[in-house]
Amino acid sequence: MSKAVFGIAQSIDQAENIVNELKTAGFSNNDISVLFPDKSTTRDFAHEKHTKAPEGAAIGGTVGLGTGAVLGWLAGIGSLAIPGVGPFIAAGPIMGALSGAAVGAATGSLAGALIGIGIPEYEAKRYEEKIKGGNALISVHTESSAERDKAKEIFERSHAEDISTTEEESV
Repeated sequence: MSKAVFGIAQSIDQAENIVNELKTAGFSNNDISVLFPDKSTTRDFAHEKHTKAPEGAAIGGTVGLGTGAVLGWLAGIGSLAIPGVGPFIAAGPIMGALSGAAVGAATGSLAGALIGIGIPEYEAKRYEEKIKGGNALISVHTESSAERDKAKEIFERSHAEDISTTEEESV
């Protein structure tokens, strides 16, 4: 049974450290997602050649993430806007899930969009407030209890907040 492990990083640097540890632990770039608010204009981001910026630009905006190449390693990085909430930077499977089928437009809130991808309502509301406050949501797709334990250990060791596990919705 597919499950996802979720956690909140208090900064982009912390998010990059967690993603780097997940990568080192053997998780695929297609299994890790990051979502955080886009508090800058696209011209404020430095472009790095080795990021996924070209794919992201097709979705809506040039995103290079001047904070380093770690998040650029993730699949499908780009910007998206959730109606009534604002612009976000997303990377990994969450990008397609939140932009696909107008999830955000149907819900009108980030929490609603998160619920739409399988996060329980009480956690989605808590995550929404944290993300709006400048934190990053990180999720990791797992196939086994060993993978879930490894991901949780990485989140805990990195001092992530609000760590939880949930069954994934197919998107």
